[in-house]
Amino acid sequence: MRLAIISDTHIPDRATGIPDWVRERVEAADHVVHAGDFEAPTVVETVRSLAGGNLTAVRGNVDPPGVDLPAVATVELGGVAFVVTHGTGNRVGYEDRVAATVREHGGDVGIAGHTHDHLDTEHDGVRLLNPGSATGADPATETTMLSATVTDGDLDVTLHRGER
Repeated sequence: MRLAIISDTHIPDRATGIPDWVRERVEAADHVVHAGDFEAPTVVETVRSLAGGNLTAVRGNVDPPGVDLPAVATVELGGVAFVVTHGTGNRVGYEDRVAATVREHGGDVGIAGHTHDHLDTEHDGVRLLNPGSATGADPATETTMLSATVTDGDLDVTLHRGER
């Protein structure tokens, strides 16, 4: 199973659209995960359409009430239990908060956004992934996303970078 993992699109306030290279990876994926901060319901629908309906998404701290998504979502893909959350809050304690959410929801891997900085690390026994910002929205210094292949519980993650 091929995953596209994105976050922090921030359209329309900080970006005008999703870059073509990100769109192509999202369209090619079997499943898409978005870790919040869409900024508008129309952006949720755009990403859902690009994903062919195969989308797991959460709301972020700047998403308005019209973005009707949960704060935490879980999804099992390829034998891996993912817990998706935005990661809202101060950078201090970010990894602790996300790892605690993953444990609370019984997941293997946490996917979060919020910082606009990509991350693939193990923290307190939990693998944490942050794709950065798929549009390079401020304060990001570059446009990034993750792709992953999941097969029988094995997870292989790749960082993709573009220009801001």
